[in-house]
Amino acid sequence: MSDMLEQIRTLGDQLRWARDLESPELTPNPEVLVGGMGGSGIAGDYGAALAGPTQGRVSVQKGYGPLPGWVRRSRPTVIAASYSGNTEETLDLVGAAAEEDLPIVTITTGGRLAELTSENGWPGITVPSGMQPRAAVGYMAGAVARSLTALGILPDQGAPLAEAADLADSAATEGSETWDMAHRLAVDLVGKVAIVYGGGAISSTAAQRWKTQINENAKMPAWWSAFPELDHNEIVGWETLPETTRDLLGVIALVDEGDHPRVASRLSHTSALTESAVPWLAEVRAKGDSELARLISLTVCGDLVSYLLAIEAGVDPVPVETIEKLKELLAKD
Repeated sequence: MSDMLEQIRTLGDQLRWARDLESPELTPNPEVLVGGMGGSGIAGDYGAALAGPTQGRVSVQKGYGPLPGWVRRSRPTVIAASYSGNTEETLDLVGAAAEEDLPIVTITTGGRLAELTSENGWPGITVPSGMQPRAAVGYMAGAVARSLTALGILPDQGAPLAEAADLADSAATEGSETWDMAHRLAVDLVGKVAIVYGGGAISSTAAQRWKTQINENAKMPAWWSAFPELDHNEIVGWETLPETTRDLLGVIALVDEGDHPRVASRLSHTSALTESAVPWLAEVRAKGDSELARLISLTVCGDLVSYLLAIEAGVDPVPVETIEKLKELLAKD
């Protein structure tokens, strides 16, 4: 069961690979649509979080085609991210993009997506293979970031990738502050459903990553939400079943310096108003100077929580058998 931990600990090297990657030659475009699913699709969310309020727009589509209606007017560059290269939803989206004659960039290890890239002469980035897709987030997100730089949306990410890589190495070391925090949270979450809250581009994207990693590594339910939206609905969801939620759920808040100043007030008041119905286990603050480093700092902590929670539960974090069974059933349909 230690294999997933070793994969988590390769994140620093993955980011260094992306730092040294030669950016593809792309025609600048202020409009980008990233398509991908699961551990590959999260790379698009990372790219959108990093882009923030730039001169361009980075949208993410997780699912099949058709493409959103705005693409016919805006003509975005489509970045297709599939670690395996065989993700059926992403291949369907690529087909729809090709029918519209949109510029396409691919990020994959191989599979059908690599074949289409070669057949059509599309620019593509080949990432190293041999990992669980969810553990290859540094490769995939780094490749997306380098593509966004080539498209003129992000500034050069060399220095942020280097900072994030060093931070990932230190954070994933047993006995580090991040490791100790992750271990405490894993112990506190035993027997509970994790609810992860974010409050801005960086912290909310990380919250989504925490949720999916707990699902896949610990094989446990979890959900994520974001301020301020959750204060307009979810905050009242704790009122009717406090005897149940108090024992079975636990909230973790992720905090980043880029969150809107009012989010801090909302977090404080929301926790005070709901703590009698649901335990608030911790606030995890992003570390680092660059946005990428801060995102990676929260990523590593969440990845470690999911791994250590799997160990506490006695489950192997690597296999995702139900996902594979679903793929087999879909292949027969």
